Amino acid sequence: MSNQDPYGQQPSYGQQPSYGQQPSYGQQPPYSQQPPYGQQPPYSQQPPYSQPQYGQRPPAPGRGQVPPLWAPWYGIPFHEAFTRFWKKYVRFDGRASRSEFWFWALWYAIGSVVAGILGGLLDGLPFVSNADDGVTTLWSLACAIGFVALTMRRLHDVNLSGYFALFFIIPPIGVLFALIVGLIGTDPQGQRFDRPDQV
Repeated sequence: MSNQDPYGQQPSYGQQPSYGQQPSYGQQPPYSQQPPYGQQPPYSQQPPYSQPQYGQRPPAPGRGQVPPLWAPWYGIPFHEAFTRFWKKYVRFDGRASRSEFWFWALWYAIGSVVAGILGGLLDGLPFVSNADDGVTTLWSLACAIGFVALTMRRLHDVNLSGYFALFFIIPPIGVLFALIVGLIGTDPQGQRFDRPDQV
């Protein structure tokens, strides 16, 4: 029996191949060796898929990337929370991050102050009476359905049914409930409420 290998000499285990030789099956090339520019690394060295597994939060978007409307936007900028609220106005499925929830609450408070000031200015007109109540009421009515949808999405993010939003019907409990829902951290199991097929 001969020790000759018909495929040429291969380095023994743990040794580097000679210059110009490929590593033998099952061996990785040294760390310093990269594939030539524009070529893919061999199959055995491909990075794993970047899809999140069940129970994991999807990767946060990079700078300039906006997550799809069905996904929560963790760390949303303040100005984006306003437009995202109106884009998802009647979307009761999916999830909403804490920052989406609290930034919208702040936008709502700012809008209420502006509506009150605008109503007060309109009250000064001779032919208008009680405009401050009318403007603030219109603002509140315009935001009501969207806030219910946002709250349901926030409940989904903490892995609770959206029907818990019915607690808002009871005035003293509703305010306390909104505070609690806004403070609870994200539960990865809430992904079950995502509907990526519905854009």
